Amino acid sequence: MRTRSLLKMALALAATAGAGLAAAQADLASYEGADRLERITAAAKKEGRLTLYTTIAEKDLPTLIKPFEDKYGIKVNVWRAGTDKVLQRTIAESSAKRREVDVVHFGSPEMEALSREKVLLPVTSPAYRDLVPGSVPKHREWAATLLSVWVQAYNTNLIKKADLPKTYADLLDPKWKGKLGVEAKNQDWFETVVEINGGMDKGIKFFQDLVARNGLSPRSGHTLLTNLVVSGEVPMALSVYNYMPEQAKKKGAPIDWFALEPAVARSNAVGVARQAPHPAAALLFHEYMLTDAQQLMTTIDYVPTNTKVASPLKGVKIIITDPVRTLDEAQKWSALFDETVIKRAGR
Repeated sequence: MRTRSLLKMALALAATAGAGLAAAQADLASYEGADRLERITAAAKKEGRLTLYTTIAEKDLPTLIKPFEDKYGIKVNVWRAGTDKVLQRTIAESSAKRREVDVVHFGSPEMEALSREKVLLPVTSPAYRDLVPGSVPKHREWAATLLSVWVQAYNTNLIKKADLPKTYADLLDPKWKGKLGVEAKNQDWFETVVEINGGMDKGIKFFQDLVARNGLSPRSGHTLLTNLVVSGEVPMALSVYNYMPEQAKKKGAPIDWFALEPAVARSNAVGVARQAPHPAAALLFHEYMLTDAQQLMTTIDYVPTNTKVASPLKGVKIIITDPVRTLDEAQKWSALFDETVIKRAGR
């Protein structure tokens, strides 16, 4: 009996401590005093570390992580995986009351999914006022850090710059037959391009005509599609993230890119876990990704959301997909994309 009583007491104390930590975290996250950053920094340095779950490319992580570690002396432990795995693991651990992750960084639609699962903490930050419109939802549980802009990439040994299409309608020209590829899971890109090309009926017909006349080769993964453009297997890709061909081009690969405007972009965002084991360090990293890291992003050709930082795509008209709509209508547009492009491409 005494053992059971001691166990109950220990569990009660743990629950009380957890509740107190959560309250302290929420207070710091919503604090708006002039010494806000100083308070967060002091508390974060005491914690000394944090865990980040992200989809950021492994080769790009040091550019963003090391300066934070050097500046604050805080170790960042990174677990990197694809979008679906990051989403599943984060939700599963939260449901099991496992306090493992401090910060999550991946696509904004998936961030919205985490918000609906009550995984994320509302944060008030002065950095929000410098971000592009639509970067912070009303609930303040995530904030967009960068834009993944879909551009068109081509093999410079196979296609001349002078021959590039200037509009989506130009892609219907017979000269593009057998030369076009697309990423196989870009439903939100597909949805937006449908709208650009006249809305549901006209836009879907455009894709149907494109597949029927010239073919459209779907490939899984933006990195793979970019590499296939470099190799020449896919002479032109219609939907790769802007930084991928630019990085390859700088390394001497026979690839370049252009944008059929308006270019379509989806935002990626940062969010602090509601039950973060290192809450202050998580908040500090959140602030860092919206401030110091914004300039660093441009060195690897990422498009920052902070309007005070010059974009690598300055001058390119960009339309940003709505993450809430993307999440809510995912099944609808996934089915339309599969039926219009993926299944027909194999015929």
